[in-house]
Amino acid sequence: MNELATCLRKRAGEEGFDAVGICRADSIAHARPNLREYLKRRYHGQMEWMSRRSHWREDPLALWPEARSVIMLAHSYSPQDNPLKNLDHKRRGTISVYARNRDYHDVVKPKLKRLGRWLIEQRPGSLIKVFVDTAPVMEKPLAQAAGLGWQGKHTNLVSRELGSWFFLGAIFTTVELPPDEPGQDHCGSCRRCLNICPTDAFPAPYQLDARRCISYLTIEHRGPVAPEFRKALGNRIFGCDDCLAVCPWNKFASASRECRYQAREELRAPKLADLVRLDDAAFRKVFRGGPVKRIGRNRFVRNVLYAIGNSGDAELMPDVERLLSDPDPAVAEAAAWARAQLAAAPCEHSA
Repeated sequence: MNELATCLRKRAGEEGFDAVGICRADSIAHARPNLREYLKRRYHGQMEWMSRRSHWREDPLALWPEARSVIMLAHSYSPQDNPLKNLDHKRRGTISVYARNRDYHDVVKPKLKRLGRWLIEQRPGSLIKVFVDTAPVMEKPLAQAAGLGWQGKHTNLVSRELGSWFFLGAIFTTVELPPDEPGQDHCGSCRRCLNICPTDAFPAPYQLDARRCISYLTIEHRGPVAPEFRKALGNRIFGCDDCLAVCPWNKFASASRECRYQAREELRAPKLADLVRLDDAAFRKVFRGGPVKRIGRNRFVRNVLYAIGNSGDAELMPDVERLLSDPDPAVAEAAAWARAQLAAAPCEHSA
């Protein structure tokens, strides 16, 4: 089996994966109490799917009893420049690095399937299941168990080689493979990810209250965002990279080799004036094939209106007022908030 694992790693590299690790399917029993406490505290907010399928999420063998090994793979999307620079340009929106081009599900899953088919060919009669962030699978604990890195104080996975910028994919298989040593924590005394969070979403190191997280608020949260968080959103209109971007381990990361993750020029720093005018058809056209499309026009324009309210740009007032009568209640309410903010703020100009 050692020879098969060696060949598997080579094949994974040929598919473009940046790291591969293996763990047993029963290797994350320690994650069960953490998940249960997370759900008990309601840190998952409106993500009810986490609690509905928690019995599968907390135990890979409950999801698939026949699984013997889990192959965890990392695919880098490391940016070419500092994504925090755009936060100073208040008339432009900031979209999370991972969402500025193609949807990673569409990139990673075919690679996993090809690698899985190769494995089956080596062991006829074996079975596989592949997962990319769309099934009740705890990818980060599994990735740590497989030696790809460790869950940092911001709860995301960190690698000494890849930093913080990578997607995870999983192949569950009935093939017995030799497990790797689990990843060890190298955060030390660093608190940069905790200290930079604009909404204080970390109750303690290694704990995240998603209800306060900007990524959750701009992507998962339905309806109006609580007023107490709106100023902290700044110009972030889809996701947030702050806690990832400041991680010191990123200094060892190289820019992603995958061209489909490289930012489309029009999504690097899009003008709020253009985005607020999108109707449903235009929204779908602009974000076709990318992660932003899944939240829909209404939630996206709601986020854009919060950013406009924080921009201080009175020139955007006509666009805001036009949306006061938007059919979507959250959009109309966000427009009313943005109008009040612009009316009260001194005029600012920032490219």
